Amino acid sequence: MIVLKFGGTSVQNAEMMDATLAIVERQIDRAPVLVSSAMAKVTDQLQEIAKLVGAGNEAEAEAILSAVLERHLACARAFLTGENLANCQADLNRVCGELRAFIKALAMLKEWSKRSNDAILSFGERLATIVLLHRARERGMQAELFDSRDLVKTDDNFTSAVPIEDLTNRLISSRVRPQPGALAIMQGFIASTSGGATTTLGRGGSDYTATIVGAALRAEEVQIWTDVTGIMTSDPRIVKGARTIDQISYREAAELAYFGAKVIHPSTIQPAINLGIPVLVKNTFRPDDAGTRIVPSIPGAGLRAIACKKGITLVSISSSRMLLAYGFLRRIFEIFEKYQTSVDLIATSEVSVSVTIDNPAAVNNIARDLSEIGTVGVEAEKSIICLVGQDLWKDTVFLARVFSSLKSTPVRMICLGASDINLSLVVPVESTEESVRSLHEEFFRS
Repeated sequence: MIVLKFGGTSVQNAEMMDATLAIVERQIDRAPVLVSSAMAKVTDQLQEIAKLVGAGNEAEAEAILSAVLERHLACARAFLTGENLANCQADLNRVCGELRAFIKALAMLKEWSKRSNDAILSFGERLATIVLLHRARERGMQAELFDSRDLVKTDDNFTSAVPIEDLTNRLISSRVRPQPGALAIMQGFIASTSGGATTTLGRGGSDYTATIVGAALRAEEVQIWTDVTGIMTSDPRIVKGARTIDQISYREAAELAYFGAKVIHPSTIQPAINLGIPVLVKNTFRPDDAGTRIVPSIPGAGLRAIACKKGITLVSISSSRMLLAYGFLRRIFEIFEKYQTSVDLIATSEVSVSVTIDNPAAVNNIARDLSEIGTVGVEAEKSIICLVGQDLWKDTVFLARVFSSLKSTPVRMICLGASDINLSLVVPVESTEESVRSLHEEFFRS
């Protein structure tokens, strides 16, 4: 069996839903499970509803809900007829009725919480999959809709919940029984606690759902269908000559995802990694393109791709007391832990430590506490350029070529060795795009 996940642009209207179902139909003999996101932009509208009800503004929230409902009803009217249309309209109205009652109650209390936020956001995927279900049946497919909240169980870390692996695997494998010639449909992104409270896996979490399902059902393949043709050698918005990578390892794909490549969610591939399930990234708008295949490992060394991550802050601390001392790093990282701020990169010398963070919300408090240990410097408006590939450090001329390409770029920090597949450079944000283009020209010129 296979799992196919479709993003918001792939289900944004009747035409794209039909294109999505056509892709599934061509593989119906492989016992497919379709995992769907909400229609494009609907999650943003639901997020606005959550904010409005928290402020007690029921009328504006209701107006947005009416627009969301009408968009789904219009989609249904565009390609459904007879009983399928009537059933779809009834289901859409019923689900939106649930949300309308929820809005009224929350607005009266002027309540917003992460828990209520997750509950509201869940309606996007629920609505989209209702339309997909009835259109699949209209096309003559044998289709069944499952509620992911009954199958994917998580902790209560609302807005970014962590799945309970054993329980989730048991529920999915016992209730979802894919069959050749039939289609199972599920929502991505949404889940629930063991007590039944709705949770979400974080933005981009539909990809995560797909590989969770794939792992639970021991899928032969997980397909991520999006609006770009696989994983590319660089961001095509920055590099016009960027091209699709045919095949990439799990570790390389994870590094690229974390350091700025937005094609896949950083957590997406972990369940697949555990079982060696290949992940295929493809373009719904160009379904015949090969896309990128993510596999456990691939032979051969060399650079695969270049990613970049803007909005980075560099924090440096220096103190002569670090010389020959122990426990110093522990004291530094306890401060970052205190303010729940994760570190991307780290570089050390005998008397100094530099780290990068992508969430500067607590940087002033961090700097204040660090100043009790040594001299602190904070530099905002930085970027990380990440070069990813197998055994880069073994290529004796690789670094020379990198720095030759960046001879006019002030490189503030270098990190090589912590990972054997990643060279990371910290540069001024204004130098980012030109530096990426220069590196791409050096290593990927035709």
